[in-house]
Amino acid sequence: MYAIAVKDSHLQWCEHNDLPSPGGSEVLIDVAWAGMNRADVLQRDGGYPPPRGASEVLGLEVSGVVASVGTSVERFRVGDQVCALLSGGGYAEQVVVNEAQVLRIPEGMTLRDAAALPEVFATAWLNLYMEADLRDGERVLLHAGASGVGTAAIQLCHAFNNPCFVTVGSQDKIDACKKLGAQAGWNRHDGSFVDAVQDWGGVDVVLDPVAGEYIEWNQQVLNLDGRIILIGFMGGKETKVDLARMLMKRQRLIGSTLRSRSPAGKGSVMDALHAHVWPLLENGRVKPLIDRTFSIQEADEAMRFLEENNSIGKVLLSVSGA
Repeated sequence: MYAIAVKDSHLQWCEHNDLPSPGGSEVLIDVAWAGMNRADVLQRDGGYPPPRGASEVLGLEVSGVVASVGTSVERFRVGDQVCALLSGGGYAEQVVVNEAQVLRIPEGMTLRDAAALPEVFATAWLNLYMEADLRDGERVLLHAGASGVGTAAIQLCHAFNNPCFVTVGSQDKIDACKKLGAQAGWNRHDGSFVDAVQDWGGVDVVLDPVAGEYIEWNQQVLNLDGRIILIGFMGGKETKVDLARMLMKRQRLIGSTLRSRSPAGKGSVMDALHAHVWPLLENGRVKPLIDRTFSIQEADEAMRFLEENNSIGKVLLSVSGA
């Protein structure tokens, strides 16, 4: 089959010798579309190796059609249209994944749109509603609000009565986030967001892929019993934590990753999506936001576009053109 290989920091579509074959509880998917994520950029640059046993090929989410199933698979049949959350291997003609990490695409949705669901909605749901245990009416600060995860999280907050404030890189992105349901926003190029968020009323939960100096600022805007969910460190791995403030305000700093979780762990998130988010996708209250699509042969160009930080929502790769 063909798959993307990283050669001299460039992505090349070429023949791949390892042909995937599903084991007992696995399904083989003919990939139609693959979602591109910042984790793929990190892996390309050597900073985010795949978990042990996972494919070295980039790609953490796909949509496509089930081509074959393992002997123990119960939930899927050949020909089912599905989307899947992966540990790797999505930038390829075919990928094997445990059935726990696979869902049939929402009713009425295309394979193109479904490719924009698994990674970002799983990340948003896991961290807001499982790790942070976000409750009705609690307030949220979302950094990188115009990203794939950010745009998914805004819509979930809006649907589940959690007012949210976003930080982004331009006024256009603030406007786009407000259209999705954010109540207010801040341009990160204007400096610290602390005064703006405090004037808004503070927050109970922060979803933070930035870290660095943001951690100290996050602490300043958290209400009593506030939680910071750290999912990345685009702003740096070193930071200051005000331990006195943490104690007095009963704050929690929680580190969270999705990719390294077991199939069962990922499956629990996917089951929650199916129960709570799939109905919202099917009735149109929530939708994937796609900025741009590229062919898989243009993956290198697509990743450069993603790195420019001008996108609002997802960047997708068309693999089969379905």
